[in-house]
Amino acid sequence: MHPTSAVNFTQAAQQAQQWVNELAGDLNWEQGCAYHLLRCVLHTLRDWVSREEMADLSAQLPVLIRGIYFEGWQPLETPVWERKKADFIERVQHAFSDDLLVDPEAAVAAVFRLLDRHVSHGEIVQVRNSMKKTLRDLWPAD
Repeated sequence: MHPTSAVNFTQAAQQAQQWVNELAGDLNWEQGCAYHLLRCVLHTLRDWVSREEMADLSAQLPVLIRGIYFEGWQPLETPVWERKKADFIERVQHAFSDDLLVDPEAAVAAVFRLLDRHVSHGEIVQVRNSMKKTLRDLWPAD
């Protein structure tokens, strides 16, 4: 293995861990739960936006976060047609069926704030504008 490859992998792991740590800190959660939430919201977001928007957003995600984003993706089933805020929240809540989220909207909003801090403003605006207004309301204000 080329030494640069190992360094790049280590940096990618550190960057992904930083995202999880930030989210855990924002919510005052354990890292495992924060990772699970990040994964669930990324998958739901991925399936809610157009393929073009999904690809544009993925290009700005750290390498390992991008892998999580695409994990289990079924291109023929996306984007989903029912894209209401309640459906988005329900899908995330369902992923926590063993441990119900106390405030799923606040949890989703925390992931959106994390994305807002790490993804370019222009891309966030495009993603947000591709969603219904009720779901856009969970994103941080400009």
